[in-house]
Amino acid sequence: MSDMITADLVDLDLSADTKEAAARALAERMVAQGRVTDLEGFLADVAAREAQMPTGLDGGIGIPHCRSAHVTEPTLAFGRSAAGIDFGAPDGPADLIFLIAAPAGADDAHLTILSSLARQLMNAEFTSALRAVGDPETAAALIRGDEAPSAKGAEDASQDTAAAPVAASTGAAAAKTAHTPDTGAADAGDGGPGAEGAPTADTAPPAAGTAPAPAGTATGTGERPFRVVAVTSCPTGIAHTYMAAESLENAGREAGVEVVVETQGSAGFARLDPAVIAAADGVIFAHDVPVRDKDRFAGKPTVDVGVKAGINRPAELLAEVREKAARGEASAPAHASAGTPVDRTGDSTEGYGTKLRKWLMSGVSYMVPFVAAGGLLIALGFAIGGYKINKAPSVMDHFVWTQADSWGALLFQIGGVAFGFLVPVLAGYIAYGMADRPGLVPGFVGGAISLTINAGFLGGLAAGLIAGGVVMAIQKVTIPAALRGIMPVVVIPLISSAIVGFLMFVVIGKPIASAQKGLTDWLNGLTGTNAILLGALLGLMMCFDLGGPVNKVAYTFATAGIAVANPSDSAMKIMAAVMAAGMVPPLAMALATTVRGRLFTQTERENGKAAWVLGASFISEGAIPFAAADPLRVIPSSMVGGALTGALSMAFGATLRAPHGGIFVVPLIGNPLLYLVAIAAGVCVTTALVVLLKGLRKPVPGATATDPAAPAATAPKETKQPIAA
Repeated sequence: MSDMITADLVDLDLSADTKEAAARALAERMVAQGRVTDLEGFLADVAAREAQMPTGLDGGIGIPHCRSAHVTEPTLAFGRSAAGIDFGAPDGPADLIFLIAAPAGADDAHLTILSSLARQLMNAEFTSALRAVGDPETAAALIRGDEAPSAKGAEDASQDTAAAPVAASTGAAAAKTAHTPDTGAADAGDGGPGAEGAPTADTAPPAAGTAPAPAGTATGTGERPFRVVAVTSCPTGIAHTYMAAESLENAGREAGVEVVVETQGSAGFARLDPAVIAAADGVIFAHDVPVRDKDRFAGKPTVDVGVKAGINRPAELLAEVREKAARGEASAPAHASAGTPVDRTGDSTEGYGTKLRKWLMSGVSYMVPFVAAGGLLIALGFAIGGYKINKAPSVMDHFVWTQADSWGALLFQIGGVAFGFLVPVLAGYIAYGMADRPGLVPGFVGGAISLTINAGFLGGLAAGLIAGGVVMAIQKVTIPAALRGIMPVVVIPLISSAIVGFLMFVVIGKPIASAQKGLTDWLNGLTGTNAILLGALLGLMMCFDLGGPVNKVAYTFATAGIAVANPSDSAMKIMAAVMAAGMVPPLAMALATTVRGRLFTQTERENGKAAWVLGASFISEGAIPFAAADPLRVIPSSMVGGALTGALSMAFGATLRAPHGGIFVVPLIGNPLLYLVAIAAGVCVTTALVVLLKGLRKPVPGATATDPAAPAATAPKETKQPIAA
């Protein structure tokens, strides 16, 4: 921060009485130093940022800040007000005001200043020294870190001014609002008579005013201290996130409580060790954005507040969670949740193969909507404008409102633009699944390079895995705390993009492009028996696990073939075969429950009604309840029907440009009548096999009445049904 603040940017006698006037007074100093070019424009940017969320903090601190096109270099101005200025903090006016200005787009500078201030403002000696300092030169040196705060000056200042949040985080304040809700404890910032000089963990047990702790709290007898795990987060993921973390840690040290904090900031986050969470006696969430993987903390006494509460009243939060633990209160236990692909990654107990599959599925799951939207738009363009619509000029140059061809060209060209995102999105979100948000930039860059060098889908897979691996490696490097704020927005994107770009352009790009070309040529050469066998294989895969990993491999293989501007005829045949086979299991289960309802339970018959719609929409998961209840009969039957449908679709030469849609895109299918015949054949075969196999099984004694009017003896069997997909 050495060049961000000088003595000329310090006003120790700030006479403003409003936050707007304070910002203007400090901004005028920036203008005088040539660091702001347009005073009014800059102040408008400051006001716009202030309108989003007040920047006042408990302890008499205001931190107005913004990025602005009117700023020439990162700048920090400091003002001290004798009367205090209202910046929206719950405990009243601020007497220490820091105006932060960063050039537009200079996220690194902006975040560096904020994160550095975040650490310093949690230091009571630092804020007290600023209140006691007598000249601008010394004040600027203190803020830059050139001069350490004077312990004597801090003591003198603390007798005349309100203590900083951490300084007030012991004794009576904790007892006063130990279990007060966040919205009602705004005035609890006063430490009270016993706050100053409260005993610390090194010298005495917790202050007498705190809530009684459950067994295991440190009492000076050698027992382990009370343990708390916390999560802090805010929308920007920098200032308040780390200020709350440090505030809670400092308050824990003063209260004799072990506090371990997971900061879910803009650099992603490192999950706390499960053993640390398991050993914790309580949990504190201080957040303004949803807590990631919240179920990890379920079943423990929990305090859930906004991030500012973690900054302003940490001792109260610690006291509240200790009281909840003493009363035996706990949050609801974790419940099963499918979550997103990224949320399901990173479990330390999983093998590498499982993690790799989830990383790849993360990319595929984000790519599929682009494939669906782009493919359907292109297919509609062909349907409206004919198969020469891909030769039409840009609609920017030629568009006639009354001509169908113009509308077809418009849809085709929009779909083509959507398809242009496929490989970058695939690569970007594979890296995201591996390394969280820092992986997005190198992943997207690698995916775009893959398109540039014609490495296609295979190049996107490689780029995503390389980008995620590079970012994960960088994140393991120990860095100084002062650099933590700029890592996610400058260092990680810069280094990882350069490495990924080098590898894609120079090292592995050409081999992957050759492999992609070979795969394309092989698909184009498929004819006769080979094509039919491939259709049967893909049908088997689609029906093996009904939306699981094997199903997704087949579907991804098919979508990769059509995810280009001009897919080959073979690629469109493969897509048609895959969709047809995926429709068979749910449609067959729906038909089986209709023609032989007595072989199924009441729950299965109800699921069968929904399976009609799911199957017709190409949602294979509609058959999961049946497969889970009776896998040895349902899955083999489905695989036989799916293989038949896939083979027939290839034999009939049906083509499909859209990657999804089921019967709703039949008008867009080549040879639609024969395509429906292929689906019907597979459905009939699967239905016949399921009915036959279920009819051969021996009835369970006392459970012959699967009819709705059957006696209650069937109830236990009914409870074994799996959840519906």
